[in-house]
Amino acid sequence: MITGDAAFIKKLNRGLILSKIIEHNGISRANLSKVTGLNKATISVQVADLLDEELLIEGQQEHTNLGRRPIILTLNRKAGYALGIDLDKDQAIFTLSDLLGYPIQTVTIALRTTNYQKILDLLIEQINIFKTDYKESAYGIIGVVVGIHGIVSNDEMIYYIPQLQWREKNLKSDLERSSAVPVYIENNANLSAFAERVYRHNQSDSLLSITMQTGIGLGMMMNGELLKGYHGYAGEMGHMIVVPDGIACNCGNQGCWEQYASEVSYLKHLAKKKGNDNLTILDIKSLIESGDTDACEQMDSFIKYVAIGMNNVINLYNPEVIVLNSELLYLYPNAIKEIKEKLTSTISHYGDLHVSELGKQACVMGACVFAIKKFLEISNLNLEITEETMAQSGEYMFL
Repeated sequence: MITGDAAFIKKLNRGLILSKIIEHNGISRANLSKVTGLNKATISVQVADLLDEELLIEGQQEHTNLGRRPIILTLNRKAGYALGIDLDKDQAIFTLSDLLGYPIQTVTIALRTTNYQKILDLLIEQINIFKTDYKESAYGIIGVVVGIHGIVSNDEMIYYIPQLQWREKNLKSDLERSSAVPVYIENNANLSAFAERVYRHNQSDSLLSITMQTGIGLGMMMNGELLKGYHGYAGEMGHMIVVPDGIACNCGNQGCWEQYASEVSYLKHLAKKKGNDNLTILDIKSLIESGDTDACEQMDSFIKYVAIGMNNVINLYNPEVIVLNSELLYLYPNAIKEIKEKLTSTISHYGDLHVSELGKQACVMGACVFAIKKFLEISNLNLEITEETMAQSGEYMFL
């Protein structure tokens, strides 16, 4: 076996060991050997390296049986921190997580400009603040992942962001040059899908996540990997035509899906009926609960167009799990029932349909775990985050 092959196998084994330690939330060396299929000598050498690198912590398991208590290996969650950024039209959300994907700190900054240089300067400033605040950890900020509400190529170049009117920007290079940390640029819908797979649906090999806030995006996870297409542009389903010669879209077409089935479109249409441009999602919830005619009629139209687009998506991908990321649908109790009633075609097959529990945090949380996966160099990352486990961790906050 040549050196290159040996190094590659060692890297694969290291990733397998780390993923199993995370999956079992602590495990002994003996059991680690069993679940990985690696011999005890390999486990011993790899674990020694990971302990030296401060990525693992040893502790003793509490039990009532007689005999020596086994040494339990856990990931050192405080060895480094991941920074996820959701860069939207009007705001940038920064969330910092530990190495187990628990959110520690979130900062939201309003954007009052679309100027690339000004927003770049803001991002650099915030990244450097986080770097300073967490420099005492073994690895500091292990990676920054920026979620873009637009088209990102496979080489991480921003091809186009309609709402910011950015074209062909190398944000990755500009940030890395000024912050000296690894930076990854990804589409927000892809990161949302990644979060759903890692935190909620880690047994699914065919998952679609549809984000429905300012626009509509589709993130696809197939066999544990993002499905991005030849150039990386797959998933722009918000610009699928659902109404020929319909409402004009800023992409240049007419009748795009997101003009009828995004939260912004719902708010826009209802605001026009009500003569009120300041309606919020909670206002809409109250209006629907009170039986307001305009709000209920607009919801019927919204559900109708959500289902029209979903029917096309289902026929294209035949997914096992579909997750709809929409605060509006989350607050509407009959959403799933009414959508399912409209998906009655005998050739439209899917497994489960859910409204996301991660909501608006899906993008930044997906960004954090994307950075963690890159840093640890593991092929499969499964995490669990609940209100109960967050409370047990004490110092962490639940988003």
